[in-house]
Amino acid sequence: MSRKSRFPSRLAEFRKRRGLSQLQLASVAGCSQRHISFLELGRTQPSREMVSRLAVALALTFRQSNDLLLAAGFAPIWSEMAFDAEALAPVRQALDFMLEQQEPYPAFVVDRRWNLLQANKGAVAMVEFLVGPLQPGAAVNLADALVGPDVLRPHLTNWPEVVAYFVRSVEADAATDGTAETLALRDRLLSYPDVQASLVQSSLVQPSLIQPSLATPSAEATGAPVLPMRFAKGGVSLELFTTLTTLGMSLDVTLQELRIESFFPMNEATRAVFRQWAAPPAIAEKRRSSS
Repeated sequence: MSRKSRFPSRLAEFRKRRGLSQLQLASVAGCSQRHISFLELGRTQPSREMVSRLAVALALTFRQSNDLLLAAGFAPIWSEMAFDAEALAPVRQALDFMLEQQEPYPAFVVDRRWNLLQANKGAVAMVEFLVGPLQPGAAVNLADALVGPDVLRPHLTNWPEVVAYFVRSVEADAATDGTAETLALRDRLLSYPDVQASLVQSSLVQPSLIQPSLATPSAEATGAPVLPMRFAKGGVSLELFTTLTTLGMSLDVTLQELRIESFFPMNEATRAVFRQWAAPPAIAEKRRSSS
C-alpha cells in the first residue's frame, strides 16, 4: 500500500477517534464538509498545508502529525531526537534539577510507554528496598514492574485498586494515540495474571459498565481524594500518592512524550522512612538507636 493511499483511512480514523463529524472537523479546519468527505474517500489529495491544518484541528500529537504527513506522502516536520542527544542536554539538566528537588521522595522520568529514563536517589532507595539492587544499565519498564506478578505486586497491598486505575490510564493512552507500541503495552498488561479479574472485582470499578477495564475510579470507594499506593515489606509500610508532569512548549516528539512521576508521602511515618534512607549512615544509625 502506498503512503498516499493510507491518508484517507488515517484521517477518518483520527477524526472518529476524536468523536468529530466531518462537518465539525471542517468547521475547525476552515474548509467545507465536502472537502473532508473527498479527502476521506481519496477523491482529493491534500496539500502539505492542509495536512498540517487538519493535524491542528484534530489536536494530534507530534507523532500523530508526522504519521498523517507520511500517510499523505510528505516528510514529517517534527523531530524525534534520542533522549541522550546533545541537543537535549539543557532539558536533561532541567530534569536532573527537578528530580533533585524531589529528594528524599521518589521521582522518575519515563517515556510515553513507561520505559524508565531517569530516577532520583529516593526512587532508587525505594525500589531497591522493595525488590533488591537494580542491574546497572538494565532496561526497566515501570508499567510491567507495577502490573506484572513478580516485581512490585508482592509488596503493593492494594494492588488490585492501583492496577485498575493504572491500566485504565494506559487504555486511554492507547485510544488516544493508536500506535502499535501503546496497543502492545496495553495488551501485555491485560495478559498478566489476575489483571482482568482485578479490573472487574476492584472496589474502584463500576461493574455496570460494559467494559470493566474502561471503568473509572470511585471516590466513595477509596474514602480519600487521591488513590494511595500502599507498600509493605519487613515491617516497613509506605503510603504514597503520585503526580505526573509533562514538559511545556516542546517541539520534539521525544520531549512531548516525556513524563515526570513524583511520589509524595501521605503520612508522617512514610516521610520518616524516606528521611532515614536519605540520611548519612552515622545519622541514620543514631536515629534507629533513639527510636
